[in-house]
Amino acid sequence: MREEVIRWTRSVGILPAIKLKQSTDLLPYLRALRKAGARVVEITATTPGVLDAVKTAAAELGNDLYLGVGTVLDTETARAAIMVGARLIVNPAVIPEVIATAHRYGVACYSGAFTATECLSAMLAGADMVKIFPAALGGPRYMLNLKMVYPEVNLIPSGGISLQDAGEFIKCGACAVSGSRQFVNAEEVKQHGFEWITERTMEFIKVVEEARKSPYPLP
Repeated sequence: MREEVIRWTRSVGILPAIKLKQSTDLLPYLRALRKAGARVVEITATTPGVLDAVKTAAAELGNDLYLGVGTVLDTETARAAIMVGARLIVNPAVIPEVIATAHRYGVACYSGAFTATECLSAMLAGADMVKIFPAALGGPRYMLNLKMVYPEVNLIPSGGISLQDAGEFIKCGACAVSGSRQFVNAEEVKQHGFEWITERTMEFIKVVEEARKSPYPLP
């Protein structure tokens, strides 16, 4: 399962993150993302009732969509999320004991980082991918420089990534892009329905596919 989550994140090239005020709204968002071609989705642990919501969603979607729980700060939350069906744990920072807990259960773990030192710490702790946040602060060229230092690391920029610059991050070495409001915007859904999420997600996937055809060489 761990390998499958990693493979699908790389293959599709997106990691949508869902932050909701009510967990009862979760399933329609997930269905819209899956319809677009998403295979791995992060749901923040700050969502009220997130564990019950993940359990319900995992029972319906099965292996059609791998569910991750993000903003995990401790081993207790990580284990609880895994027990209800989470197949990915995402840390906002490098937390070695959480990474170890996820791997103990055969679950992937993506660790948050920003600096070259934090990236190394995440790699040494065994993180399967490193989620660079806030990526917009450094920009695409910052990603290219991180890849120059750590060519073997899987980098996922998050925080301020737009449809307009997602391709640049991919060209600069990111294996996928992540974000919340760019994929799941409650106001847009209110105006245009869940089809907005599907169309938006398909646009991101297309941008990633096109960018991969002409990556920038490492400095």
